[in-house]
Amino acid sequence: MTTTMHRAALAALALLASAGAAAQDRYPSRPIRLIVPFAPGGGTDITARAVAAKLSESWGQTVVPDNRAGANGTIGVDIAAKSAPDGYTITMISSSHAVNVGLYTRMPYDLLRDLTPVTQATSQPYVMVIHPSVPAKTVKEFIAYAKTKPGGVNYGSSGTGGIAHLGGELLGVTAGIKMVHIPYKGGAPSTMDLIAGQIQMQLGTLLLTGPHIKSGKLRVLAVTTPKRWPGTPELPTMQEAGVPGFAITQWYGMIAPAKTPPAIISKLQKEISRLLLQPDVKEKLAADGADAVGNTPEEFGAHIKAEVAKYSKLVKQVGLKAE
Repeated sequence: MTTTMHRAALAALALLASAGAAAQDRYPSRPIRLIVPFAPGGGTDITARAVAAKLSESWGQTVVPDNRAGANGTIGVDIAAKSAPDGYTITMISSSHAVNVGLYTRMPYDLLRDLTPVTQATSQPYVMVIHPSVPAKTVKEFIAYAKTKPGGVNYGSSGTGGIAHLGGELLGVTAGIKMVHIPYKGGAPSTMDLIAGQIQMQLGTLLLTGPHIKSGKLRVLAVTTPKRWPGTPELPTMQEAGVPGFAITQWYGMIAPAKTPPAIISKLQKEISRLLLQPDVKEKLAADGADAVGNTPEEFGAHIKAEVAKYSKLVKQVGLKAE
């Protein structure tokens, strides 16, 4: 290559770098697509829409929630993983996506390689809720009831392999009861069937089940976290209620396609974290049983890796199989 050609190539590269930097500085300059990998009305959807509304208001660019349910959240995340890494397609995942890694032998994407963490949005307990027709006021009474009806108690979840499914299987193994798993395409349709009496039990978020507990349509028995949840100090943990070793914590977080420029990831993280920690947002989340987190991409990435390791081990322990 001649000196002139070399200089021209360097100049072209500098121009491209400058254009890329300018595009990142202007971000966002058009609407952002926020994929929600579960059905409308569930905890992931509620949290994602709250973030979308605040981001739209803050940045003056519409953040459009796009529900792409199916395969326990795999379909929506796969769309995000294969989208352009430009910050205009992001997605909110849940702890169920960490379970998927250890459950499915074949995945259309690699959660740790094909996606980039932005920030953990929330942390919250699941609660064990039952239909009021079930003659049980405590977890021990529910277990005793289920033992009289082997295979006759149905429990719902947001999808096969999700954390609610895993929790149900863990309860079955630990308590020595046989229940039938009914998978749905999200927590909301599962909850609606529980209210209708089509299923008898569910592990769900307070964000989703709270209003129905207050109205008396559902009966809550315990929280799934290792310690009692500050927002519901009257509720015992599953361990206190007689299920030793039972501890599951739900979380939601924002991720983007791998190779999304660090400057864009940083801008997303800082703004989403700022919005999550605003008093009105924190209060709304707390009222619905969730704690706002808003940590760094590095912290969230480490959390995802730890959760994948934990749930992969638990999947093997309970013998969970993809249906």
